[in-house]
Amino acid sequence: MTDNRRRVAVVLMAYGTPRTPAEIEPYYTDIRRGRPPTPEALADLTARYAAIGGVSPLARLTEAQRDALQAALDDVDPGRYHVAIGLKHAAPKVEDTAAELANAGFGTIVGLVLAPHFSAYSIGQYLERVRAGVAAAGATTDVVGIESWATEPAFVQFVAHDLRDRLDAMRLASDGHVRVLFTAHSLPQRIIDGGDPYPDELRSTAEAVAAELGLGEATNAGPGDWEIAWQSAGRTPEPWIGPDILDVIDRLGAEDAIGGVVVSAVGFVADHLEVLYDLDIEAARRANDAGLAFDRTACVNADPAVIGALAQRILAVT
Repeated sequence: MTDNRRRVAVVLMAYGTPRTPAEIEPYYTDIRRGRPPTPEALADLTARYAAIGGVSPLARLTEAQRDALQAALDDVDPGRYHVAIGLKHAAPKVEDTAAELANAGFGTIVGLVLAPHFSAYSIGQYLERVRAGVAAAGATTDVVGIESWATEPAFVQFVAHDLRDRLDAMRLASDGHVRVLFTAHSLPQRIIDGGDPYPDELRSTAEAVAAELGLGEATNAGPGDWEIAWQSAGRTPEPWIGPDILDVIDRLGAEDAIGGVVVSAVGFVADHLEVLYDLDIEAARRANDAGLAFDRTACVNADPAVIGALAQRILAVT
């Protein structure tokens, strides 16, 4: 076995996605903790994937992000770092990747989630899965987690640059004021009630981007340029964080002063179902029905500057 004790492994983590239509049902079953979806729920999810081309590009994009991160680390310290993918709901699973790397003898494993905002429910759980995989391997490998990169300057600048261009274009074409909606994936309200920092994490990104562009927050005291909304809430009986983006669009459509919305889905760093369907199709349709112009900012995907900044964070903790 190669002596990897002086080398560092990186588990680059993402949610996962079906790679083919045939994988949609087992993927959905995994999300539901082993409970198969109803035929109606499966048909609905399959239709959503069909609307964006059959499957999500997330698997391909996650691999591109891995390759870009590997290249960025190799540029600084060739041969020291090995980047591997670990997924929550598809193969290779986070625990399996972590166990494999521990068994390969890596002295340190860095866990990095492809999501900028910390929540114990999301990023916290991903990092625990890495630790569980190492424990299952019976290894003494050190695990280091990067918990948040919500205000990483390269990330903020990427969003701000694209948002500026889209705002300028919409303002020229729109008859009314343009509102920016910063969004992230909703979580169950009970998690936030327990003191989870997730909403503050999203707000920190929104405030940093807004500061770059000189945008003021919309409040009860005045119109403002931006606000926070949540999207893609789970279909469960319990309440999820709001306001939901579709409700916000309906409200803004009823305001005579608002002519358009630009959604900046800063909680997502790759184009996938929650962006390509929930925003580009569902939210865009709702905006059209409300008489609002609609646009959204680009996802990071494998942007070299942002991936390079994440590489620097790995270097800093190893």
